[in-house]
Amino acid sequence: MDFSLTEEHIMIRDAARDFAQTELLPGVIERDNAQKFPESLVRKMGELGFLGIMVDPKYGGSGMDAISYVLIMEELSKIDASASVMVSVNNSLVCYGLEAYGNEEQKQKYLTKLATGECIGAFCLSEPEAGSDATSQKTTAIDKGDHYILNGTKNWITNGGRAEVYLVIAQTDKHKGSHGINAFILEKGMPGFDIGPKEDKLGIRGSDTHTLQFNDVKVPKSNRIGEDGFGFRFAMKTLSGGRIGIAAQALGIAAGAYELALKYSKERKAFGTEICNHQAIAFKLADMHTEIEAARMLVMKAAWDKDQGNNYDMSSAMAKLYASKVAMEHTVEAVQIHGGNGFVKEYHVERLMRDAKITQIYEGTSEIQKIVISRGLIKG
Repeated sequence: MDFSLTEEHIMIRDAARDFAQTELLPGVIERDNAQKFPESLVRKMGELGFLGIMVDPKYGGSGMDAISYVLIMEELSKIDASASVMVSVNNSLVCYGLEAYGNEEQKQKYLTKLATGECIGAFCLSEPEAGSDATSQKTTAIDKGDHYILNGTKNWITNGGRAEVYLVIAQTDKHKGSHGINAFILEKGMPGFDIGPKEDKLGIRGSDTHTLQFNDVKVPKSNRIGEDGFGFRFAMKTLSGGRIGIAAQALGIAAGAYELALKYSKERKAFGTEICNHQAIAFKLADMHTEIEAARMLVMKAAWDKDQGNNYDMSSAMAKLYASKVAMEHTVEAVQIHGGNGFVKEYHVERLMRDAKITQIYEGTSEIQKIVISRGLIKG
């Protein structure tokens, strides 16, 4: 067992940290207030290779491993979870899905642009009546020979308004259940493909979240990913990797809040000394540090499993379940340590607290993670 980072990993982490501090931090409060998508920053992240982290260089990617990915995600998420979720979706769900399961033509046409940040992608699974129950797809894709006709609605779609490439999960034959579901590549601007208003959210307010409508959208058969009926398996395998990204995001949110709380506790005085010297605060900091470190180990283990080619369904579910719990609990504690200052935007921790909640919901709720874990235990 080796718990040390390689020199390359340290360089990658430090580069992400520097970008987060110098580029993401200025204006992060204003972007949150205005629900502003960080357009220019996305281009810079593309230039740094953050949008195709694990993609093979032959497709324009950085060719890094999953450990590098979670290191980058943690550092970005300490500062701006709205930016990091865009990175997570583009990497874990869209780029990974295309590279792992797309054909060569699809990779050359779409993956090369997604990996370099020339365009960004969206993953479209959730519906008004099909979130955690992904088998209950109401969006339909009727086979018309050389093309499909798509009809339906997708909601809570990250990058929904700004993406140019959309991976859409739809039901082709409801009588086959999960085996009648397919995955398709759609492009913005296809006739009948409409984008609804941006959602007004509690947290990750800079993230671009929309409802999508499909009204008789004609999709070439060449845009189907994998064999007929592969869509559900595609979604589940892709989401397992996505959970590593969201676990790393949750870890970063928690770690960012902890770092702010520790710094503040060494500056703020009460009863004649810095508040970190009071046991009530010191013990909060001890609990925060311990549980964040435990979350980090789970996240790293899931990433290591992926890099080693091991099955990472359970390890990614455990990492997401625990890291999101830690993020929610300890961002609340960070606000408490800041006292009244924690309740105002200037000190950043209230935003991190709002951002933390979604990590317990998207890419599989905490309850779904427990189902994944318990099924893995029972199957042995």
